[in-house]
Amino acid sequence: METKHESQQDVQTIEAIDVTRIMQAIPHRYPFLLIDRMVDIRLGEEATGIKNVSVNEPFFPGHFPVQPVMPGVLIVEAMAQTAATLVVLTLGEAFEGKVVYFMTIENAKFRRPVAPGDQLRIHVVKERHRANVWKFRGVAKVDGVSVAEATFSAMIMG
Repeated sequence: METKHESQQDVQTIEAIDVTRIMQAIPHRYPFLLIDRMVDIRLGEEATGIKNVSVNEPFFPGHFPVQPVMPGVLIVEAMAQTAATLVVLTLGEAFEGKVVYFMTIENAKFRRPVAPGDQLRIHVVKERHRANVWKFRGVAKVDGVSVAEATFSAMIMG
């Protein structure tokens, strides 16, 4: 994990973290861990999660057998996992492994299907933070094209 300090806004940044560090931060595990890596992390502000969508995903045999499509709700879940990891990285070790619960999902839009072989780049930006409630805006893209977006809030328990 590479960390540097930005003097302008005094925001700490992390260049990238791998799946092992993500699993230290949040309790999700296969088959429900939906991000493989995170990059461009600005603690307390924003981050990008990466999900490499494989034909071996457990949901594809049923969604749909002839033409596999990643369920939209799982794309929103990947946004939430990216945001939850950002929150835990921001708050520190005492919050590692804590459960983060959805409170709201608003304005979810799905622009095009996500299929095996796609790489989702999930950018989340903090809109608000009060006590243990965080609100984010997320946009998921494949090859630079928006495939889904949503605004959501969650509560970290702990």
